[in-house]
Amino acid sequence: MILYPTEKLGLFIDGSNLYNAARALNFDIDYKKLLQYFAKNGHLVRAFYYTALIEDQEYSPIRPLVDWLDYNGYTMVTKPAKEYTDSAGRRKIKGNMDIELAVDVMEMSERFDHIVLFSGDGDFLSLVDAVQRKGVRVSVVSTVRSKPPMISDDLRRQADNFIELQDLAEHITRDHPQKAAGQARNKITNENPKASGYEEPPEEDYVGDYDYFDDDDEGEFDEIDEPARASNGGQA
Repeated sequence: MILYPTEKLGLFIDGSNLYNAARALNFDIDYKKLLQYFAKNGHLVRAFYYTALIEDQEYSPIRPLVDWLDYNGYTMVTKPAKEYTDSAGRRKIKGNMDIELAVDVMEMSERFDHIVLFSGDGDFLSLVDAVQRKGVRVSVVSTVRSKPPMISDDLRRQADNFIELQDLAEHITRDHPQKAAGQARNKITNENPKASGYEEPPEEDYVGDYDYFDDDDEGEFDEIDEPARASNGGQA
């Protein structure tokens, strides 16, 4: 990864795409650490996070994540998700933020020296090319180490730099307090964690991001197909 301390950085995060990439690599992102990492390695001007929200529910599982990011240094861009019923009669919800992200990048590109795009979506190929022609460097964060890879090969070729998400994991992974506590107790007592009174909660009890946005083949919408988990970036 090539970042210069004097570069004005802009982060543009496709929330669903980044979450799916991290999930494929089996780690959770601590968004506070992510912000700190790029602020330390460059002149971070602004970080944008894009996601769709289910507005017709009394409780939206993404809302805690959105609220936490909004209070902790991110500029949130959201819109209502769209609900539909598929041919099998299953309730599905779609929400895609590609247009909003692309418009913001084009409008604000002159304010940055370097744009970091957190997405592997090949639909952003023309956007990256257009921004580069304005003299702005573009790095893309995604992964080729998942199966299948989460990044479009054409997008990876077009970007000035490709940043492998797994290489960032050591800097931006969210710690799980329950797991850490169990490991510490096990080390002290030299016992099995369950025998010492600690039992790690099941995976669904962890506070994660949201796991129901998946890009469809056409890239027109992201689909929501099941309940979600919200993240507070690892903070209380």
